[in-house]
Amino acid sequence: MVSLTFYGGVGEIGGNKILIESGEDRILLDFGMSFALRRKFYYTFLCPKTEKSLLEFGLLPRLKGVYRFDRSEPSLNGVFLSHSHLDHAGYVSFLKREIPIFCGETTATILKALMELRGRDLEFDLEGLEFKTFRTGKKIRLGSLEIEPIHVDHSVPGAYGLIVHTEEGSVVYTGDFRLHGSRPEMTEEFLRKAGEADPQAVIVEGTNVVGAEMSSEAEVSAKLEKLVQKTSGLVLADFAVGDLDRLRSFHGVAEKTGRQLAVTLKQAHLLRRLGGDPHLKVPCLEDGCLLVFKRSKKRYAPWEQALMELDNVVDPAGVAANQGKIILSTSFYSLGELLEINPKAGSCYVLSSSEPVTEEGEIEFDRLVNWLDHYGLPQYHIHVSGHALPHQLKEAVEAMGAKKVFPIHCEHPKLFRRFLGTKVNVKLVEKNRVYSI
Repeated sequence: MVSLTFYGGVGEIGGNKILIESGEDRILLDFGMSFALRRKFYYTFLCPKTEKSLLEFGLLPRLKGVYRFDRSEPSLNGVFLSHSHLDHAGYVSFLKREIPIFCGETTATILKALMELRGRDLEFDLEGLEFKTFRTGKKIRLGSLEIEPIHVDHSVPGAYGLIVHTEEGSVVYTGDFRLHGSRPEMTEEFLRKAGEADPQAVIVEGTNVVGAEMSSEAEVSAKLEKLVQKTSGLVLADFAVGDLDRLRSFHGVAEKTGRQLAVTLKQAHLLRRLGGDPHLKVPCLEDGCLLVFKRSKKRYAPWEQALMELDNVVDPAGVAANQGKIILSTSFYSLGELLEINPKAGSCYVLSSSEPVTEEGEIEFDRLVNWLDHYGLPQYHIHVSGHALPHQLKEAVEAMGAKKVFPIHCEHPKLFRRFLGTKVNVKLVEKNRVYSI
């Protein structure tokens, strides 16, 4: 019998952990951190100290032969990561080092770069993990299972959907995907291949069934260009470190408007790590339109010191002196630099990431508004989601033609089921329950 067990991503956004079993063969699809569950017990100044606490509160499922702190023999053939976001990949740290981690080449690069940026700790330690990388077209055989990764478009590069071929039919896992980003043709190829596999089951994300916004990356670029052209002062840009599509959009706008984009040290480090991949076409750090922004700190990590040897490093004083010529990448946690920059009249703040969805996020957002109010910075929200819109989800499910559909990474699965209609056999998922395909 081929079965599915969901240990995360159930009734929540992220935390995906899905076990597929076929006889003695067992693989996991994603092994992410559940941000929602973690917030129930921990926060910035209260962090887990041991694996025992993570098991106690259900942040880690109780699985034998999976964890490095478990002396049992490995019980998995492998773990497959759809992409590098931590709600899908963050808890691979705890896996036995004998269990191979299969992922896209870009995902492995990003995860290793993140460990260089944040250092090793209990919840993020990749030391000793065996990464086996793939690209679209490569098939991996593990016992009776054959896994076929196909690229999809998402808000981080190197994202994949997975088609798992079993003796009882195929299981499709979408990971996170969209059709309104910069590379919709990648997702379309995945959906076509998934449909051709005649899947018995489709595990599909449903992030955007509530609160979706109709937009595209091209529209984001056009709006940003219009805004920057009308802004006389400094443009502050808040977007995710790993969102290369958004970085390219701001970079392109900077070129068209005669400005330079000043990226953070973290963004610069990631660009340097990904710069050798010809498929990604990331901006070159030395292309003349990019600056590397050096925050004021007493100590700098070795990777930061290496970046400071570049000729295009700028500090807060340099930004302050050239406000009308710079787009400064920033975030809530670097607002302290405004004390030295002191944005002049006519500057603005662009929030180009998702709005807060938790109480903790709303409190931080209120603090952000206080800073913007103090410096007279109007805020613009210009963003496009990394997840498929509701009508796209419906069309995708229908195109794949699954016998059963399991919605995960979704806070409103009942709404999703009703929206898809009675022609689709939607199974509402329960955590830790075993489902046959």
